[in-house]
This record gives sequence, C-alpha cells and structure tokens, in this order.
Amino acid sequence: MKDSLDILNRMNPAQKVNYDKVFQKVKENWQEENIRPKILLHSCCAPCSTYALEYLTQYAEVTIYFANSNIHPASEYERRKFVQAQFISEFNQKTNQNVQFIAAPYTPNLFVKMVRENHFENEKEGGKRCASCFQMRLDLVAQKAKALDFDYFGSALTISPMKNSQLINEIGLDIQKIYNVHYLPSDFKKNNGYKRSVEMCKDYAIYRQCYCGCIYAAKQQSIDLKAQNRDAIAFLKSSK
Repeated sequence: MKDSLDILNRMNPAQKVNYDKVFQKVKENWQEENIRPKILLHSCCAPCSTYALEYLTQYAEVTIYFANSNIHPASEYERRKFVQAQFISEFNQKTNQNVQFIAAPYTPNLFVKMVRENHFENEKEGGKRCASCFQMRLDLVAQKAKALDFDYFGSALTISPMKNSQLINEIGLDIQKIYNVHYLPSDFKKNNGYKRSVEMCKDYAIYRQCYCGCIYAAKQQSIDLKAQNRDAIAFLKSSK
C-alpha cells in the first residue's frame, strides 16, 4: 500500500506541494497493484462529500466519518448529519456504490474547551482556531481508521476554496505518524472539483449551509443563530 510520505520525501522540499498530484501517484499505485483500498473519509457536510465520493469510489471502498462536534447549535449538527446520510443513500442508489456512513458522538463541550483553553475565541476564520479544529477532527478520523482497520484516512474538507488545503494535508501527515495508518493526501477542489460539487448539490437538491459551523465563526459572520436553530428544527420535523 503506497504511503504518500514516500512520494513527498523524493520531492524538492523547497517547492510548494501539489497534494492533488501526490494523490494521483498514490492512486496509480492502487491501479498497478489492482487493489481497492478502504478509505475512512472525514466529511463535515454533504456538499463537501459530493465530488470526493464521485471521484474516490471509482478506485476505492469509501466510508464517510461524520465527526464534527464543532457545529453549533445541536439542531444544525443534526440537520447536517441527516443531509449527509441522505445524500449517501441517494448516491448509492444512483451509482450502485456501497458507501457507508459512521457518525461520531456529538461532544461540543470538548471543542469549546479546546478553544477556551487556547484563548482562540477571537481568532479570525482560517486562523489558529480552525487549525486546531482540523487537528481535533483528523485525529478522531485516524483513531477510528486504525481501530476499524482501514487502509487510509482523509478529509473532504479540501474541496472548499475557503479551507487551507496545504494546512489540512500537513496536519493529516503529522497525525499519520502517531497512529501508524496511511493518510490520504488530497486537494479535491482541483480539476474543477469544487465546480462539480456545486453541480451535484443542485442535482441532489442538497442543503448548503451559510456558515462553516462553529459558534465563534457564526458570531463573527453575524449569523442569526436563533433563526438557524428554528430553521434546523423545522427541517428535521418535516423530514421525519
């Protein structure tokens, strides 16, 4: 099973890494060895998972891991979890794939504790709070991948133009060293991946949220969390 660190160690360390190209080399190895690896892919929402699933399921067996205790309020978390599971079900029916879905326990107190202990409350979106959030979630994915004997763990977060894909990949590669499970490098926004994700959201009528998820970013963006809570509760009631 190809380890992306083997590829990176042969690259010029002074050059910015194109993680999509690293992934392509990993994928080529799968094809050469005629294997379909098992991937545990973190997703924060259905929109992020769209193109990643369409692409990866051509070459691998994929399970989505919904580990997002940063999302606030709880009703919004439940809405995004529901929409994610619903999309996977519809995707499987439409494509004849067998993507699985696992949801981690919702423990928002741990996320808030991390933010407060590090005094990240007033960090701007994309700053140290986000980096620590990526770390927390990828750590959970790696733990679960190791426990369930997956070949790789990764994240669909790199589909977003608003997320630092370089940082996400660097964190994933560091975590790989701790848990001895392969990290899958990615930059899913490449090759029109983000454009395709928008198209798939329209095709599947997927709910697209208006903020990343955490209470701190929502307040900075002046999101009306009470209205968000009402909308999420109404959505969940209508979906039962």
